[in-house]
Amino acid sequence: MSNRLELPTVEWRRVSSKQIGVELVGTLVSALVLVAVGVFFLLVFETDFGWVIIGGSILLHGIGAILAARRVRAIGYQLREDDLVFRRGIMWQRIVAVPYGRMQLVDITRGPVARALGLAELKLVTAAAVTSVTIPGLVNEDAEELRDRLVELAESRRAGL
Repeated sequence: MSNRLELPTVEWRRVSSKQIGVELVGTLVSALVLVAVGVFFLLVFETDFGWVIIGGSILLHGIGAILAARRVRAIGYQLREDDLVFRRGIMWQRIVAVPYGRMQLVDITRGPVARALGLAELKLVTAAAVTSVTIPGLVNEDAEELRDRLVELAESRRAGL
């Protein structure tokens, strides 16, 4: 007998593959900032530590860029009868179930890159800060439909409390 929690065989809904572009732009901007710091160390302090920063940044961000597609494919959610289940992560996986009756806020955010790609991020907030969930990479229309559905479910479940 297994002690492991088995989720029902409901199909996971995936986020848009355009989210890979958002991840790559974020990785590129972060890499450029660290490379600039490395160049600053080279020019101002004339130390070889700048090369360590530049090389480390290129290596780590290169690995991050390679894994971006896999990270995005690992993001998914399920709308179950009583809760929303969210998962993400490759090595460090996170699976969170948020009961509809505990949702206090459902928020949609659109950053500049995501907005250009027609994507949005849906954030669910509960009274417990550790259970807030953010679902990135949703197509704008899907995010709005999901927000409306979750608000409707949350209101009906809270009314039953």
